[in-house]
Amino acid sequence: MFYIYCPYCGEHREEEEFHPKGQAHIERPKEPEACSDEEWGNYLFFRNNPRGVHHEMWVHAVGCRKFFNVTRHTVSYEILETYKMGEQPTITADSQKQPREAAAVSHQEGVRA
Repeated sequence: MFYIYCPYCGEHREEEEFHPKGQAHIERPKEPEACSDEEWGNYLFFRNNPRGVHHEMWVHAVGCRKFFNVTRHTVSYEILETYKMGEQPTITADSQKQPREAAAVSHQEGVRA
């Protein structure tokens, strides 16, 4: 069992109080009537499933019942941050790659051919 921080309650609570609700930050088409069937189907049914940092929408079902966003690493299941709806994440897949890329570059610089 692990604990999740609810940004609205301001408390860490047991995971059983929360339910995941899917990918966060999905933008609804501005003119749904103008979408092709394929575009509308992609919006409704297809989601990213990355290996690594992923933003998800969760609900505090047993507590305040409010929706919020979670930045989670899909490999380790580690929750990196939680934030309120309408806010932007401070941790992204790009920000997680930068230290690794820098380490790879410094490692390569130390290799002699």
